[in-house]
Amino acid sequence: MSIIGTRKRKSKERSGETKLYSIRRLSCDNCSKIHHELPDLLVPYKRYSSECIELVLSNPSTHDIPADESTLYRWFDWFNSLINYWIGCLISIMLRTNQENTPLNWTSANSETALHKIGRFVGDAPRWLERFVRPMV
Repeated sequence: MSIIGTRKRKSKERSGETKLYSIRRLSCDNCSKIHHELPDLLVPYKRYSSECIELVLSNPSTHDIPADESTLYRWFDWFNSLINYWIGCLISIMLRTNQENTPLNWTSANSETALHKIGRFVGDAPRWLERFVRPMV
């Protein structure tokens, strides 16, 4: 990858403040596709910080995130609709990197919530969203 410049990226924080980040643009030396190097605190295609999204997903009724109800609904829909795909990606990454204790029987726990399913892979300690978004991105 070669650095070809930067671009600006906005993110809304828990306080409601909008922060501006300078994101590096990278070009693949093999295929010439352009990629953006995101820090852990940003989720691709989301305009709120990962902390905000994580708080809402973890505590749907007791959060203090300054976002519209429609935005919160889209976050839940986004998370729940992609959870099985993400778990499959995490399993694939774990198998390719020869990591032990891969929870391959995750499909047997279909009654679990999406949050519990992902928690079996990355835990439920703060910053769990960052821990599973980073390897996939």
